[in-house]
Amino acid sequence: MAGILMSIFGNAMSDRSDGGRDDSARLGTGPGGPAPRPDGSGPPSARSADRVSDDQPPWGRVSSDGTVYLRTADGERAVGSWRAGSPEEGLAHFRRRYDDLAAEVELLERRLTVSGVDPAGIAGSARRLREGLPQAAVVGDVEALAARLDAVMAATDTRRTELAAERARRVAVAVAAKEELVTEAEQLTRSSEWKATSERFRTIGDEFRAITGVDKRTDSALWRRIAAARDEFTRRRTAHFAALDTQRSRSRERKEAIIAEAVSLSDSSDWGPTTARYRALMTEWKSAGRAAKDVDDELWARFRAAQDAFFSRRNAVNAERDAELRENQARKEELLAEATALDPADVERSLRRYREIQGRWDAIGHVPREVVNSLERQLSSIGDKLREASDARWDQREINESPFLRRLRESIAKLETKLERARSNGRTREITETEAALATQRAWLAQAEKQG
Repeated sequence: MAGILMSIFGNAMSDRSDGGRDDSARLGTGPGGPAPRPDGSGPPSARSADRVSDDQPPWGRVSSDGTVYLRTADGERAVGSWRAGSPEEGLAHFRRRYDDLAAEVELLERRLTVSGVDPAGIAGSARRLREGLPQAAVVGDVEALAARLDAVMAATDTRRTELAAERARRVAVAVAAKEELVTEAEQLTRSSEWKATSERFRTIGDEFRAITGVDKRTDSALWRRIAAARDEFTRRRTAHFAALDTQRSRSRERKEAIIAEAVSLSDSSDWGPTTARYRALMTEWKSAGRAAKDVDDELWARFRAAQDAFFSRRNAVNAERDAELRENQARKEELLAEATALDPADVERSLRRYREIQGRWDAIGHVPREVVNSLERQLSSIGDKLREASDARWDQREINESPFLRRLRESIAKLETKLERARSNGRTREITETEAALATQRAWLAQAEKQG
């Protein structure tokens, strides 16, 4: 572009020496010219040759002394000199120069439509072209080119405004993202999830640095807030673990004392009170808190070993006692079967046998706790039945010894004999009378027995 501008805006009087030189290479029509564009429009110089025609406005003229003038709205301006040919050839030459300049303007217009192109560069090129138009050695509608260049510069201003807005938007998004990380960091200062929060603070730092496009002052201010939040969290974490170390040290001392007492009790044979004390020691162990994990595991193993030594001895003794209790249970179950076989009809003999069984029962001793009540209830039930049978026997004896009842039973027996005889002989009237008398006396007997 610089070469073309120098040729267009340079001293036009140098064109006198061009003479009959072949301009095909310089104008893009010869073998050394630029290649055609992909859209088939061809290079600007090739198209400029087509534009040199008689239907173009009379933008210039060549005077009799060879001076070439450009007509503008402000009047004519000398743009060069032509003595190498006819005036028409001179005008055509300066028109081609105009077409080259118009091609540069078109190129700038097209660059405006390409995304990612810096509008400042386009504006600078348009400004240089616009400032050079008053001295351009061309023949053509220079005012139209000026208007197009003004439009290009206006468009670049708009594009710069849009890009600035886009940059501002991206900066705002970046600032918002960083402020979100700052807010999260400040909220994390109150967290007690020490490991997870420490990891998150490291991740927040990485994410913060990965966000770009924020001015240094804003970026530094936001980072200072994250650093302050991280320092506050670190201070709390350090204080927490310092307090935890103190608590663990105290827990270890308390558990050492518990272990010492547990070891001293492991040889005890006072089963009940010692078992209760071990339960109390377990409660104290739980309330003592935790020491460091490896230390706490070792302390617990020692405490359990002392407990196991005592309870193993107690369980062995209990197992031996349980075997004796089971044997006693079997012996009492045998006595229970013997008592169950006693005959209530022979109540006197059965009661003597029952009292003998009771004496043997008491001599056997204890049985397992879960069966003692059941066995005692069964034996008592048998005794109750025998005593009830004995009481009934005495009551019946007293009833049987009553003269009235004895005579009543004898009368009923006679009536029953008489009824059988009447039935066998078929004496209906006697049957009816005897049945009525028998029913009456039976009712008297039942009432007398009930009252007795």
